[in-house]
Amino acid sequence: MCELLGMSANIPTDICFSFSGLMVRGGQTAAHKDGFGVTFYEDKGCRTFKDALPSCQSEIAKLIKQYPIKSCCVISHIRQANRGRVSLENTHPFSREMWGRDWTFAHNGQLKGIKLLKLSWYQPVGTTDSEHAFCWLLSRIKDKYPNKAPRDMKTLFRYVDKLAAQLNAMGIANFFLSDGRYLYCHCSNNLHWITRRAPFGVATLQDVEMTVDFKQETTPNDVVTVIATKPLTTNEHWHQMQSGESALFNLGELTPL
Repeated sequence: MCELLGMSANIPTDICFSFSGLMVRGGQTAAHKDGFGVTFYEDKGCRTFKDALPSCQSEIAKLIKQYPIKSCCVISHIRQANRGRVSLENTHPFSREMWGRDWTFAHNGQLKGIKLLKLSWYQPVGTTDSEHAFCWLLSRIKDKYPNKAPRDMKTLFRYVDKLAAQLNAMGIANFFLSDGRYLYCHCSNNLHWITRRAPFGVATLQDVEMTVDFKQETTPNDVVTVIATKPLTTNEHWHQMQSGESALFNLGELTPL
C-alpha cells in the first residue's frame, strides 16, 4: 500500500515539517520505496516534483524538505507498487487540465476491475489502476459538466462522492482530488486529518526526531489542515475518518458537502 499527505491552508504555507515525516516512510521507517511525488498549487498554476527512487534516498525529496515552497494546497504520495512497474509515469500525483484548471489526484489502494470502466475525455499515460481511476473520474465529471464547472463547486464534489462510492465497491479507494482551491479526500480504510489554528502549540514527528513550535511559525489568523494516511505527530489529536467517509477542505477549513 501507499501513503498520502495533503494540506489545505488559508495562507501560503510550506509543508517541510510534515513532508520530513512522510519522506522517511518512503523506504526507511516503512516499505513505501517505489517512488514519490508532490504537487504544490500556486494560484491557477502548480508545480509537481516526482522521482521513481525511494523518497528517503531522493535528492529531489531532500530539496522539498529543505526548500520552503509555500502553497495553499498540496498533494503528496509515497508509493509501494502493486499495479504497474516502478517508473516515473506510474508515480503519483497525476494531473490533467479541465475547464482551464489543473486537477490533481493521488490514490492509496487497489481497485479490482477498474480497467473495465470505459474512458472518454482522458486517457492514462502509465499502467496503474490509480491513474485509470483518475481518468475515469474526470471523464465522468466532464460528461456531466462538459463546458464549465458548476457555479456551486459543492454540487460537483457531491457528484464526486457518488463516483467515489463506486470506486469503494471495487476495493480500496483512499484518494485526494483537487483543483487547487478545494481538496477532496475520500477514505476507504485509512485516512486522518488535523486542523491547526490559534492558539498554536508544539508538534513532534513520529518517524524522525523533529519538533516545531507552530506559534513561532504562524500568525493568529492562520488555519492549516493536514491530511495523512497515518498520523505524522505523536502529541496531537488527529481525526480518524471512517470507511466511506469524505471530507472537503477549502482554505484550511472543513467544508460541508
